[in-house]
Amino acid sequence: MKARVTVTLKNGILDPQGKAIEGALKSLGVEGIASVRQGKVFDIEIPGADKAKAEAALKDAADKLLANTVIENYRVEIV
Repeated sequence: MKARVTVTLKNGILDPQGKAIEGALKSLGVEGIASVRQGKVFDIEIPGADKAKAEAALKDAADKLLANTVIENYRVEIV
């Protein structure tokens, strides 16, 4: 089974890397960019077919390692 964990900064948390990307896009002439926020994506393969068990394991992994839950949100998707 394949899964994706997407980690993003919570609203209100400053994102200097996103600001740098935003500035770079504007300097390259890319029009219509209001703001950029960056994040992380983890594509993970899990053995077995129990989606509920896999989702619980991924949430545990995100809580313990993949995301800093003080400043980041995460979303788990079974794909």
